[in-house]
Amino acid sequence: MRNVEEDVASALKQQAAAHGRSMEAEHRAILKEALKRPKRRTFKEVLLGMPNVGEDADFERSRG
Repeated sequence: MRNVEEDVASALKQQAAAHGRSMEAEHRAILKEALKRPKRRTFKEVLLGMPNVGEDADFERSRG
């Protein structure tokens, strides 16, 4: 591996062997996992996911 510290390359090689794949395949698997992003929820989905916590009157300001 080019421009990679020897200890990092060694760890990658050991991890690849433990998973039964090449260093290249292990590298790709690590990158794929690291770059996964959770699906973004829409504003509507966020609002619909909020619990029902009371009536509008429960949140009125008291005049006092």
